[in-house]
Amino acid sequence: MKMDSDLLHSPAVGLAEEEEADMNDWKLPLAFMKKRHSEKIEGSKALAQSWRMKDRMKTVSVALVLCLNVGVDPPDVVKTSPCARLECWIDPLSMSPQKALETIGANLQKQYENWQPRARYKQSLDPTVDEVKKLCTSLRRNAKEERVLFHYNGHGVPRPTVNGEIWVFNKNYTQYIPLSIYDLQTWMGSPSIFVYDCSNAGIIVKSFKQFALQREQELEVAAINPSHPLAQMPLPPSMKNCIQLAACEASELLPMNPDLPADLFTSCLTTPIKIALRWFCMQKSAKLVPGVTLDLIEKIPGRLNDRRTPLGELNWIFTAITDTIAWNVLPRDLFQKLFRQDLLVASLFRNFLLAERIMRSYNCTPVSSPRLPPTYMHAMWQAWDLAVDICLSQLPTIIEEGTAFRHSPFFAEQLTAFQVWLTMGVENRNPPEQLPIVLQVLLSQVHRLRALDLLGRFLDLGPWAVSLALSVGIFPYVLKLLQSSARELRPLLVFIWAKILAVDSSCQADLVKDNGHKYFLSVLADSYMPAEHRTMAVFILAVIVNSYNTGQEACLQGNLIANCLEQLSDPHPLLRQWVAICLGRIWQNFDPARWCGVRDSAHEKLYTLLSDPIPEVRCAAVFALGTFVGNSAERTDHSTTIDHNVAMMLAQLINDGSPVVRKELVVALSHLVVQYESNFCTVALQFIEEEKNYTVPSPANTAEPGNLTPVRDSPAIPRLRSVNSYTNIRAATTARNLNKSLQNLNLNEEGGPAAFSPGNLSTSSSASSTLGSPDNDEYILSFETIDKMRRVSSYSSLNSLIGVSFNSVYTQIWRVLLHLAADPFPEVSDLAMKVLNSIAYKATMNARPQRILDSGSLTQSAPASPTSKGTHIHQASGSPPMPSTSSSSLTNEVPKPPARDQPATRPPYTPTLGGQAPHSHQFPRTRKMFDKGPEQAAEDGDEPGGHRNYISAALQTGLCDWSAKYFAQPVMKIPEEHDLESQVRMERQWRFLRNARVRKQSRIITQRGVSRLDDQIFINRNPGVPSVVKFHPFNTCIAVADKDSICFWDWEKGERLDYFYNGNPRYTRITAMEYLNGHDCSLLLTATDDGALRIWKNFADQKNPEMVTAWQGLSDMLPTTRGQPSASAHSAGMVVDWEQETGLLMTSGDVRVIRIWDTDREMKVQDIPTGADSCVTSLSCDSKRSLIVAGLGDGSVRVFDRRMGPNECRVMTYREHGAWVVKAHIQKETDGQIISVSVNGDVRFFEPRTPDSINMLQTVKGLTALDIHPQANLFACGSMNQFIAVYNANGDVISNIKYYDGFMGQRIGAISCLAFHPNWPHLAVGSNDYYMSIYSAEKRLR
Repeated sequence: MKMDSDLLHSPAVGLAEEEEADMNDWKLPLAFMKKRHSEKIEGSKALAQSWRMKDRMKTVSVALVLCLNVGVDPPDVVKTSPCARLECWIDPLSMSPQKALETIGANLQKQYENWQPRARYKQSLDPTVDEVKKLCTSLRRNAKEERVLFHYNGHGVPRPTVNGEIWVFNKNYTQYIPLSIYDLQTWMGSPSIFVYDCSNAGIIVKSFKQFALQREQELEVAAINPSHPLAQMPLPPSMKNCIQLAACEASELLPMNPDLPADLFTSCLTTPIKIALRWFCMQKSAKLVPGVTLDLIEKIPGRLNDRRTPLGELNWIFTAITDTIAWNVLPRDLFQKLFRQDLLVASLFRNFLLAERIMRSYNCTPVSSPRLPPTYMHAMWQAWDLAVDICLSQLPTIIEEGTAFRHSPFFAEQLTAFQVWLTMGVENRNPPEQLPIVLQVLLSQVHRLRALDLLGRFLDLGPWAVSLALSVGIFPYVLKLLQSSARELRPLLVFIWAKILAVDSSCQADLVKDNGHKYFLSVLADSYMPAEHRTMAVFILAVIVNSYNTGQEACLQGNLIANCLEQLSDPHPLLRQWVAICLGRIWQNFDPARWCGVRDSAHEKLYTLLSDPIPEVRCAAVFALGTFVGNSAERTDHSTTIDHNVAMMLAQLINDGSPVVRKELVVALSHLVVQYESNFCTVALQFIEEEKNYTVPSPANTAEPGNLTPVRDSPAIPRLRSVNSYTNIRAATTARNLNKSLQNLNLNEEGGPAAFSPGNLSTSSSASSTLGSPDNDEYILSFETIDKMRRVSSYSSLNSLIGVSFNSVYTQIWRVLLHLAADPFPEVSDLAMKVLNSIAYKATMNARPQRILDSGSLTQSAPASPTSKGTHIHQASGSPPMPSTSSSSLTNEVPKPPARDQPATRPPYTPTLGGQAPHSHQFPRTRKMFDKGPEQAAEDGDEPGGHRNYISAALQTGLCDWSAKYFAQPVMKIPEEHDLESQVRMERQWRFLRNARVRKQSRIITQRGVSRLDDQIFINRNPGVPSVVKFHPFNTCIAVADKDSICFWDWEKGERLDYFYNGNPRYTRITAMEYLNGHDCSLLLTATDDGALRIWKNFADQKNPEMVTAWQGLSDMLPTTRGQPSASAHSAGMVVDWEQETGLLMTSGDVRVIRIWDTDREMKVQDIPTGADSCVTSLSCDSKRSLIVAGLGDGSVRVFDRRMGPNECRVMTYREHGAWVVKAHIQKETDGQIISVSVNGDVRFFEPRTPDSINMLQTVKGLTALDIHPQANLFACGSMNQFIAVYNANGDVISNIKYYDGFMGQRIGAISCLAFHPNWPHLAVGSNDYYMSIYSAEKRLR
């Protein structure tokens, strides 16, 4: 609205008022904004988990080849004097050469054994070529597919050659003999790891790669040319899996510093702590640690593998630091391969990082293949230097005075760094460097609690964090911790495991194998545990038993069922939900658990959850009962009784307010249908016959032709916007579709056309009937047929036709499914259509297999006996039956193949299932419901009764996976709407300020008084005849409904924003609309006269409108007559009133009750009997006084107090009107009056406490529409006589509107609807000539 600038700044309105209005908006609850309304109900996309080592390896054999030739220096190296002499920390010149050689060999073996004690070690000291060959081939033979290590020390022989040779000796040690790397590759095979400790070692690495390439090329040639000598040979292994570690680059010599060992590289790889400490002491910085000498280092107390001693602690810190450097620098897959696949390889590579650091300080660059990025400058090395410094500085006092050793603060400090990363950082950033250290800390009891807490907080960041932690290697650690009995770890471990299993459920097997499930069973049974931890425990158990037989058995023995049943009534809703899901999963296809449940009356205990206030809990209970009846074991009378019992309990949820629950209900009933297939086939045939013999009084022909508005023929109608209400919602029926269906009219057996009546017309192709199925041509039962069946079954006495025996559970459940197939929510109806059609298909196939080929129709007799469950069609030839030529009779024919398939000469793939006819693509869609598809069909063939899970395989709702997403998402993060800085919150704040402004400005206008209301501010031709109009309370949008579509206009700019189809069946119309959450994220509720309610979002903006939810608000409204204006005493349709403050929706109409729905629980909370024999025509409620006022078709106005019981809640009845009440309205103030108006134009004012009216005004007779302005005390009447009169509270006419502005004063059409804006003085008017206009107070006021 364009307001005068002086009005905007008028001092009359204090700030306080605006603030206060805002506070009310903040307090208002929001309806239908939960996760289940805003997300698709499906699990998260599974991340490919690469953390599991597919090929864990062991290094099983080690060849130690030492070419030292002690005492004789090779000719090509000039040694310094003094020179580095120590080999394996032994001075070879301190004993006889032979003894020295043996001692060095033995020592090297010991050094390697520290890292891999279980391998086979073979020494080859100063060998010949043959000895090396023999050694390598025998080790490879024994190792088979495992890894072999080849360690070469060439300090006593010449340097490697550029031709790719290393040197060994001849027998008498008179010559050096070259040994080609090519041959070494051949003998060693793959996978192998090579360590070269000699000068110019980089040459070997280069030659190795060249030879490996040469090999591959030779093999390629051999593969093409069979006469090639290599072609007959067994394929040599690829050299790609070989790892090499070399002491220096191709052009470098080993360092000769006499303070260092001669085999510096080997020392770094096999005795890292010893060499690291010596090297530390040789640095200048070591002078800062007084009293530490090389001799003292030898005396450090402790053992390497005892973490409580100084030496052990240093070793542990060293492992943590090198692991961390590798994890942060290496690409993930390389890290996995080198640091997680093989213990010995991982140790050598960690130590290689140290070798790089130390040898680079002597101008030597160690080389590896695969190559690593340089790590010698990494910041973590400073942490290592500090740890060494702290340890060494204590040495003199420990050794001399025996003081106690103070542990290093290293791990505590690293955890603090991790904590800082968690608390301070933004979301999208590099992973924390300290993650591998957190892993190491789990080994220590001192820091374990803190480490687990931080780890949990890290995993909570989302699935990416879980994947990272798993790739670091956290899994075995947390698995091992489940053996700990410490109570304080329980909440942390349960949280961590819930996070892991939410992302990677394949861990179920590991848990059961290690008895981990027992840990969670004990947490669940522990009543002192807080509910949220028990919830996580039961979620973990639900993952363990999910489609995993071993897990089901283990948990059944662990008493899971009794444990769960005890917690069904817990006050924590998420716990109730997961307990039910867990029960549903443990007895899914696992009969012992089902019987255990029967003994504990599990199904009866689950019944209480069917009326739970939380829809997700009801849903979980339906899921559990569905799998309870869906078991495939043979049935006894006892179990059949139980199944029937459960089925009848489930049937009560047919009108549940939540589509999620109803979807789960269809799936649960489909399990029952699969179980008792033959019984259902019989019922189906009976219903199909019945439907053919009975003509329903069709709404289409009862409506008088004069009232049928030619909506669809009007040329001005634009194309409707397609709506993705999660599926493709039924598009509006167009004339083209109807013509198509007329051509498809059923030809009966003689070949003449069947009697034509619109009721008979099963328009399989008319889009309105397809319930959103993309290829609905293939359905046997169309939506129309099913809808007709549903109506037939409700008014014909089926009992007499079917015989008492069949008016049974099966008939009831079939009716429930028929009802669900007409559900207003497309996903529910789709699922129900699938189930009904699969049975109809089987029933018709089984009944007359031989007739299908020729006539394509059923005879009128019911089948003598339905054939056994599994059989679809028995035919001698085995070829699929051909579809009949006519494509219309929807009850009795094979679906026709979709045109896109190739002719049925040879089906692409025909597995035979237990002697049934081969499957082929001849049976599209309907057929696919039965089998899981070719890829699984083959495996199912061996199981008896493999066909049972055909329907159930296709039918599932994704509820459990969707619920599991909760645990994968951050739990500790504050939700966006509570975060004061978030965009969501800012947008909401903006909307609330806008609301306050609209309220304030409109109040100023209405308080000044409105003396005229005829200024036309908007006019446009609507695509359909307007039947209901509704202003948005705060923005400039108005919704206009015609029979089955809704158009949105921006009345300020005069442009159309949106037009979409509401999805109601042909014979119904929209009779009421409400904006929900109008103050915030608006939703639109539409009510149709069959009692269905639909709620839409994303309308009137650039997105596609989506159906949030839909349900049957009033179940017993049988749409009788259509097409009359509401004033005629036939049908009020459905009327609603919405209370934002309480989230309650009042509904009524052609029924004898006012039904109240709680939108938060999505369930009916109250039925108030009206006590009248006529329909309710108008509803108005006042939440503060809990009053509901209803105007009725018999002219009475009834006042109800919803706090009282059904018999005494009617507190007042006024019978002063003589005719149909058009509008009854209660003012929202504390002493607000009731205003009611009848068709005769008498307006009466009542005081709720007095029995007679306190005032009465007479307006025009023959009212068709009326509305009352809630703020301005105006009311507007529209009559058949094509004019609108606006009255003020005293009954004075302030405006008469008869003509449109502009249009040469065209006369207004018959008024079909009108509505005031809740705040502004605007009146919207819709008339039968398609025009939609808005009138306002004169400009001066605005």
